[in-house]
Amino acid sequence: MATLKEQLWDPIAGFGVTFRTMFKKPVTVQYPFEKRPTAPRFHGRHQLNRWPDGLEKCIGCELCAWACPADAILVEGASNTEDERFSPGERYGRVYQINYLRCILCGLCIEACPTRALTMTNEYELADSSRESLIYEKSDLLAPLLPGMEAPPHEMRLGDTERDYYRGDAAARAVAHGSAAAGGEQ
Repeated sequence: MATLKEQLWDPIAGFGVTFRTMFKKPVTVQYPFEKRPTAPRFHGRHQLNRWPDGLEKCIGCELCAWACPADAILVEGASNTEDERFSPGERYGRVYQINYLRCILCGLCIEACPTRALTMTNEYELADSSRESLIYEKSDLLAPLLPGMEAPPHEMRLGDTERDYYRGDAAARAVAHGSAAAGGEQ
């Protein structure tokens, strides 16, 4: 036979959460008109980054494609020539595609990238009405050109050698020479 507690208190306790929240104002975000900010380390849409002179950071090594557990990335590398240089290294990513129908946004491709060419943005609106539009091409993924950047192909502007370019030695020397010149003019 059930006790008095089981008969009276247990049903009331079961509705405790309902009674506590019944008179509170609901928190509703009117998406897409109001968008809540994401966490700073949120993994959203990918972006292919550029060097400060506009050359692409991607060297076409395909490590991101090999690291992808969903096989969502396709990279085809090609060699730079003296007439057409897209990245400071010997190679660049001629074809770069990410299939967001397969991508699980895990970030393993970001960890595999040796040049930090591939990063993830906070953009999370990836839905579309056609399957073809969810396969992002290189042109969709490349970071926009900022002021002072030149669209590739062009020669390296940040150093005489690849080592200077990657280490930023040319930029450091230019700043040092500029500050020394500015100090001598006073």
